[in-house]
Amino acid sequence: MRAGTKTDRGGNTVQDWSPEKVSRLPVARVSVQPSTQAEDNDATRSQVITGWQVISAPGVDADIQAKDRIEWGGMTLEVIGEVGRYLDFGDGSTHHIEFVMRRTTG
Repeated sequence: MRAGTKTDRGGNTVQDWSPEKVSRLPVARVSVQPSTQAEDNDATRSQVITGWQVISAPGVDADIQAKDRIEWGGMTLEVIGEVGRYLDFGDGSTHHIEFVMRRTTG
């Protein structure tokens, strides 16, 4: 999912995650593996952070950016950091991509 844009009260262009502004691009041929789990409890709330490592099949490159969100497994997840694009030594094309996504609740 990629946010659209809108102008805020100060005249700045900001991300707009409203359903009519979001664009979606299906991504296939990826492996999603759990990578992190953390819990933080205090007197007012419980927070759970879960992360996944995503690795594409060879030859797959997708238009995914650090500011995007991913819908997967009935959840909406944030892309964390930049997407790694690993080059093929033979012809310089993208061999595969890797990125991390995270869900925070609480």
